[in-house]
Amino acid sequence: MNKTIGIIGLWHLGSVIAVSWAKLGYKVIGFDYDKKRIENFKQNKPPIFEPGLEDEIKDLTEKGLLSFTYNIKDLSECDFVFLTYDTPVRDDDSSDTSILKKSVKDVRGVMKDNSILIVSSQSPVGYCEELRNLLKKKNKTLELAYSPENLRLGEAIECYLNPGRIILGTASKDTEQKCIELFGKITNDILAMSLESSEMVKHGINSFLSTSIVFANHIADLCEEKGANITDVIKGMKSDVRIGQKAYLAPGIGFSGGTLGRDLKVLETVNNEMDGYAKLFGFIHKTNFERKKVIVKKIEKILKKLKGKNIGILGLTYKPGTSTLRRSLPLEIVDLLIKSKAKVKVFDPKADYAELTFKPKFKIENSIEAVADKSDILVILTDWPDFKNYDWSKIISSMNSKNFLDVKNFLDKKKMKEIGFNFYSLGAGEDLKRGNK
Repeated sequence: MNKTIGIIGLWHLGSVIAVSWAKLGYKVIGFDYDKKRIENFKQNKPPIFEPGLEDEIKDLTEKGLLSFTYNIKDLSECDFVFLTYDTPVRDDDSSDTSILKKSVKDVRGVMKDNSILIVSSQSPVGYCEELRNLLKKKNKTLELAYSPENLRLGEAIECYLNPGRIILGTASKDTEQKCIELFGKITNDILAMSLESSEMVKHGINSFLSTSIVFANHIADLCEEKGANITDVIKGMKSDVRIGQKAYLAPGIGFSGGTLGRDLKVLETVNNEMDGYAKLFGFIHKTNFERKKVIVKKIEKILKKLKGKNIGILGLTYKPGTSTLRRSLPLEIVDLLIKSKAKVKVFDPKADYAELTFKPKFKIENSIEAVADKSDILVILTDWPDFKNYDWSKIISSMNSKNFLDVKNFLDKKKMKEIGFNFYSLGAGEDLKRGNK
């Protein structure tokens, strides 16, 4: 195992992949254009929190298996180079691939003969072939493979080293075999295919998950109208072996963050370019975008009107376990409430308000108690564990009205009603149709 591996792009994906291959005993060189980021790595400080990542960097660096550089020429002796930049997403969910093209143009001049560039960054279908052509234009012996990753925050290293399977796309059998030998150090369950097929697998998985989310939201809305309960409905659906217990069925405020939307946007663009009939992807993307308006209407239905009402929002980040407010649907819902002349107070245990590029028109509170005080309704938009374990009986008497909406369906409805709340959750038809009893 005298192979050397290079990594281009050291944010979450790149950091995890660099550590993972070094843990397997390979000599790994991490590269990034950001000099300050590289200097931080040399002090064992990764750019993002991931359990165990900082300790692994320190340990592997001391063992001489992991090093970092902002000089791309240092990758000249690598047998494999991974392209791992997290592909940026524009506000309309389209992919900004400029950093990928720049990286390939820069590294192709230093890669040694017969080495392979493995793209793990998110790539729109057909784009890997463009990058491969860029490589070959400079050096015909260079090759490219695509192996998409979808790491889970909080368990990313374990996830990378213990995948269910590996998707591998190549344009030649020789490249395929070399990559199978490399990834065989991780698993023998490797699904080899063409570059375009591997790119489409990624789009297909995320688009399927997106469709499941939108589907669950629509079923939940109809449950409310007809007196059914979405929790029971989904339990019944998952009991069918054709659907299964791991089906991505959970009603909420829609998906955000960019990843799912990006793949829908890719497929919508491909369909539009060919003037085709595959219009589902654009519909799912648009429907998810409209979901925030549905949530606002649910709040309005409970309160009868929004103007002048005091609304307490619990959770503002796009998901629990992160501090980022970028592309946060809860933030967009708050904006719609304010535009409807409601008065909004917000509490989030981890939100980084320094990310806001505008002066907020909502009041930022530092506790659940402060948000609840004189509120006409409390609304959970992010399912933080802090809310699951909170004693809600402490604040009910401080509210103007005892209304509570849980759009994540994760609090104990029976207990909340026993406390005295007019408690509402998504897809609970008995709440909105028959009255809150």
